[in-house]
Amino acid sequence: MTAEDVIFSFNLLQEKGRPPYNKRLAVVEKMEQVGENSVRFSFNELANRETPLILAMSPILPKHAVDPEIFDRSSLEIPLGSGPYKIGSIRPGEKIVYQRDPDYWGKDIPSKIGFDNYDEISVTYFLQDSTLFEAFKKGDIDIYPEGDSGHWARAYDFPAVKNGDVVKEVFQPGLPSGMLGFVFNTRRAIFADAKVREALSYAFDFDWVNRNLYGGAFKRSQSFWQNSALGAFGNAADERELALLGPAKERIAPEILAGTYAMPVSDGSGADRKILRQAVSLLAEAGYAIKGGKMVDASGKQLSFEVMTQNEGQEKMAIAYQRALALIGIQMTIRTVDDAQYQSRSNSFDYDMIVKAYTSSLSPGAEQFNRWDSSSRDAQGSFNYAGVADTDVDRMIDALANARSMEDFRAAVRAYDRLLVAGHYVVPLYHIGEQWLARWQHIARPERSPLYGYQLPVWWDARAQ
Repeated sequence: MTAEDVIFSFNLLQEKGRPPYNKRLAVVEKMEQVGENSVRFSFNELANRETPLILAMSPILPKHAVDPEIFDRSSLEIPLGSGPYKIGSIRPGEKIVYQRDPDYWGKDIPSKIGFDNYDEISVTYFLQDSTLFEAFKKGDIDIYPEGDSGHWARAYDFPAVKNGDVVKEVFQPGLPSGMLGFVFNTRRAIFADAKVREALSYAFDFDWVNRNLYGGAFKRSQSFWQNSALGAFGNAADERELALLGPAKERIAPEILAGTYAMPVSDGSGADRKILRQAVSLLAEAGYAIKGGKMVDASGKQLSFEVMTQNEGQEKMAIAYQRALALIGIQMTIRTVDDAQYQSRSNSFDYDMIVKAYTSSLSPGAEQFNRWDSSSRDAQGSFNYAGVADTDVDRMIDALANARSMEDFRAAVRAYDRLLVAGHYVVPLYHIGEQWLARWQHIARPERSPLYGYQLPVWWDARAQ
């Protein structure tokens, strides 16, 4: 790798890269080669405490092996890389095989000891989860990460589990809950009003879904950093946080500021009249009324939208949601698409509502710009799925990215969390705080797992010992 490669990479990604890579130079006043092997970045006023690390983590491309003219086009040509594995073979839409590089430059550095233990890694693609699971049962697949509580409880009664050849394991990561939910695309006029979004959030009967679809395994998510000191839920806003929010605190409901706001708990019937009545009242404040069994606006147009789902699990939740909305005259259609179409439409924000997961760490930072900042709202390929462009949200992202003390950082993240919850951009779904994974016994692992849960690169095939 040369200094020229570094400068070439940043310029190319700025011109033809997808977010967030095409924005990396926005914080750089000047980029220049210094001597034979160094590049100096001089930052502008947009830079923050994470900027040096973010630039250091950016991918560097080999100038001699990359054609800028076709960089943004799809190709099956195997790229030149510098990682521990090389691509051995590709069957498009079916399988990718990675082979360990015995000459990998970093194999002996201290931070890589114990990693990259497989000579070969095969990633096989399946159209349906059920087919993937059958392949796992036969031993064609070694590791099966599980995400369905009902499946986890009932599907592992096959012989390999009973005789110990397949091991079920539960990992307890020490991370915030994150947020999985139905995401409103506020670029659509029907979702521009926060009262409409709040009403539609109330209408989802989580308690019915949790009991009937997931055997009561999940907990309702109430905020983006739940189960941590960074979360707003369960933590009242202190003076430091209120000062940071400034006039924005007037936009936030008192119970959200107090840390007591929670999604309503239903009777589990799937048709809790009390909660549905609350939803109807909020919709009335937004100009809607039920006429002829339909929820209509002032012009008589029915409130209707489509939710795009990616798999059977999402579709099951959407069907339950559809049934609840129909009780108050709202028409929701469901469109389940394949992975390629789901990704393409996600990148171009071509949906009314979508199911997405927002992972949360204990050190949120620059990634938040690509999720919720105004600059990412219209950037194709960004993770701003909700289409948020809010100056107060922008201020909180800046505050957490530039915080210099733990107290300021915690206040900024909590204030940010409160603004996202108050905006009702997502119908909160669930979290469990555990990771479920089944593996064939010959796949071994260290006794201890890191904060983030299981870590596959440090596992190994015990048959090779």
